[in-house]
Amino acid sequence: MELHLYDTRARQKRKFLPLEEGKVGMYHCGPTVYQRPHIGNYRAFLFADLLRRVFEVLGYEVKQIMNLTDVGHLLADAEEGEDKLEAQARKDNVDPWQIVEQVSELFFADLSALGIQLAHAYPRATEYIDEMVEMIEVLVEKGHAYKVGSNVYFDVHSFDKYGELSGNNIAELEAGARLEINDEKRHPADFALWKTDEKHLMKWDTVFGDNGFPGWHIECSAMSRQFLGDHFDIHTGGEDNVFPHHECEIAQSECAHGGKFVNYWMHTKFLQVDGGKMSKSLANVYSLDDLGDRGFCALDFRFLMMRGHYRSSLNFTFKGLQGAAEARKNLCSFIKRLQSVAGDTSSTAIEFDPLNTARQDFIAALCDDLNTSAAIAAVFTLRSEFMKGDFTADQAAATLDFMLNTVQKVFGDLDYIQCTDDEISDSDVDDLIAQRTQARADKEWAKADEVRDQLTAAGIVVEDTADGIKWHRA
Repeated sequence: MELHLYDTRARQKRKFLPLEEGKVGMYHCGPTVYQRPHIGNYRAFLFADLLRRVFEVLGYEVKQIMNLTDVGHLLADAEEGEDKLEAQARKDNVDPWQIVEQVSELFFADLSALGIQLAHAYPRATEYIDEMVEMIEVLVEKGHAYKVGSNVYFDVHSFDKYGELSGNNIAELEAGARLEINDEKRHPADFALWKTDEKHLMKWDTVFGDNGFPGWHIECSAMSRQFLGDHFDIHTGGEDNVFPHHECEIAQSECAHGGKFVNYWMHTKFLQVDGGKMSKSLANVYSLDDLGDRGFCALDFRFLMMRGHYRSSLNFTFKGLQGAAEARKNLCSFIKRLQSVAGDTSSTAIEFDPLNTARQDFIAALCDDLNTSAAIAAVFTLRSEFMKGDFTADQAAATLDFMLNTVQKVFGDLDYIQCTDDEISDSDVDDLIAQRTQARADKEWAKADEVRDQLTAAGIVVEDTADGIKWHRA
């Protein structure tokens, strides 16, 4: 089945054609490690994980790179203002390197909680200063960049495709849209490749002078080239990365290397909260811990993100999160019911209509620009068919194989993290069922009902069948 992806630069869905048969190289803009990422940030990171998983299910060998921005992420589009990391360091009165380590640790803990597969590398900007300087030197030599003292700027007029990704017009930008005045620049739209500031806490001595640091955009161009080469398949990020960041990446990379930089650009929409933007003043900038404090698993949030298409607006509410949590648990219950019916049966080659239809609809939805909502609908249709009964052990085993080795490979494990630490053990379940069985034999109906209620409260579903008592977790 052909895979079609929406390319921001082309403004349409395009059939995916890899640069190398059977292989995919992807670069994702990662976090700026000055504060712990909030749930809005994780929409883009979950999308990157989904994209990789879909490629792997389709049989591709994926090389996935995500950077950590630990210097140079300036507050304003015009490359003026204080580095976010340094601003936080001054506020907390600590070394910026200390913040980098603390926030990075939290970031990777969140990735684990969300079931996000680790990328093949997480390059940090500060580790690739030499590669950035080398690239800037090439741009200066080719006439695409110019020096003003110890500062270096990219000349946007030297690249006739500037604005092609975002749709921005240079003339309009020069008229003042989204820009601030900087007398050093030849043109207001030019952007910084290298800056000098003695007050900057993180700085390097280079051929451009002392006390310098990189602009934000050059970092990703240098690091993606280091790991994926001058030309690779896919670059992703949030919609806020389209301009100026990705627009500037394209300009400097294609000018430096004289060829196409990336084949497919993909971007996620912002996550809204309660119908609007996240704001500290509204106290709605939530972390994963905040969700946990309200009784939700990180996997509930992951499933909520999967229910919406990555290019569609998605509004976060706790009511919506509750719905996602219930849907996720329904699928967990479905898997455990399949395990119960399949028993020791290991046959996975059984063909029957409900499973064949679900498998085809699931893959078709994902191949249509990662239509996860339609893919999930196909799974729930299959669950509804199964719940009608009349499935054999072989059919249950084949369906279980689809759930574990296709559905969960795309959406991640649905139930490997528990919301609480007091889950009842299998042996305790068996003991309670034995107590209930004895109570019924003794005609102590109230006690039998009490034990069943205890099992239900613990999330245990007990079924009285012709073959005896069977149970599974809800």
